[in-house]
Amino acid sequence: MTALAQNNSVSANKTLVLSSIEKHQNDLIKISDQIWGFAEIAMRENKSSKLLADYAEAQGFTVKRAVAAIPTAFIAEYGSGKPIIGILGEFDALPGLSQKAQPTKEVLLAGAPGHGCGHNMFGTASLGAAIAIKELIASGKLKGTIRFYGTPAEEDLAGKVWMAKDGLFNDLDVCLDWHPDYENKANMQSSQAITDYSISFKGKSAHAAADPWNGRSALDAAELFAQGINYMREHVKPSVRMHYVFTKAGKVPNVVPDEASVWLWIRDTKRSGVAEVSERMKDIAKGAALMAGVSYEVKLNNGLYELLINETGAKALQNNMNFVGPITYTKEELDFADKIMKEYGLASNGIAGGIKPLETTKETPPGGSTDVGDVSYLVPEITLLATTAPFEAPWHSWVVVACGGMSIGHKGMLFASKSLGTTMVDLFENEQLRKDIKTEFLKRKGKEVWEAMLPDGPPPVPKN
Repeated sequence: MTALAQNNSVSANKTLVLSSIEKHQNDLIKISDQIWGFAEIAMRENKSSKLLADYAEAQGFTVKRAVAAIPTAFIAEYGSGKPIIGILGEFDALPGLSQKAQPTKEVLLAGAPGHGCGHNMFGTASLGAAIAIKELIASGKLKGTIRFYGTPAEEDLAGKVWMAKDGLFNDLDVCLDWHPDYENKANMQSSQAITDYSISFKGKSAHAAADPWNGRSALDAAELFAQGINYMREHVKPSVRMHYVFTKAGKVPNVVPDEASVWLWIRDTKRSGVAEVSERMKDIAKGAALMAGVSYEVKLNNGLYELLINETGAKALQNNMNFVGPITYTKEELDFADKIMKEYGLASNGIAGGIKPLETTKETPPGGSTDVGDVSYLVPEITLLATTAPFEAPWHSWVVVACGGMSIGHKGMLFASKSLGTTMVDLFENEQLRKDIKTEFLKRKGKEVWEAMLPDGPPPVPKN
């Protein structure tokens, strides 16, 4: 086949991807809205996971459920042989963000979760792209394997890291994902590496007035530990972030607390930086325990790598975003965006439906961490950001929840599905592109050997 004929074939396949997603779009919108309504938090996404897995199965995928010992994790696969292209799909919500799909603040159910990060659209759009590729493989227009990963617990508990620990990504040639945002762009920014620790202290209780000398306060140790962390802030790099809460601090003032605990997150631009600060943190915990005369334990809950950028893949994605074209909005949608931003208390600058030019990587990434980072150290990873909320909308807020349950979110979801699907056509058709992506991946990864930052034992799946 000549290069020109191959390009024409690719273009035809991309047009078929767009047609497939448009054919399924009513189903995709319905699924997204159902997951938006379920609003299930990490490791509890039973209805959301089942809905996506059932739909994938109905479309002809072979589905493996409860992978990596996580009931809500699954893999849907179609095809055979190489290349194997993977795509990630999240579906967990955030606690306490319940909100109606309207531009004024009003909870749907008091105290309930809400999709303040738009993951109801994330898994749905990715599955839509995977279905389009499946149809091309089934008709003989593409050869290889498409694999959709249903990945739970991104907001907490590191679902993808548990899946990575089981080697579920190891044979991929390339992996794609996307995330709701307030701009359309091929991602060129890394994320922050993070470790999540619980530090507990155990002392001896006594009457706080009658005989406090017989007690040993675990709370004293916890407070000394927090002081030590705060004093360390002056002596870490500007890229480091440390944030904590007291999760146990005694029950009544007249009893010397015999138990206290602190929940601490440490972030930096690289895993190596996080590891260095973590070791210093452990010394502070030991010192605090010694000063208070109590025992202590430092427990790793989980940790995430920073995202490894792949510029070659991002450029391919950028071309396909341009092929799909910008998102346009109705007057009603623009009015919705204007009203909701003003209701929140921010200036309204409309909705960024255009396609942002490819950026250069910044040395210090913006705040935030993701378990996609761990996947990106195992296989080349390409990430899309797609507009599902007004420009500069506050993430993890009721604004994002509201927009994710109506047409502004739906349009971004379908744009993401089309952009990812057409990019996967290139990945299946163009062996040289896959080789170039892998070459860059190996160069950026260097000598770093990925190691799961997880505690011993099974994933922390709730019993009830």
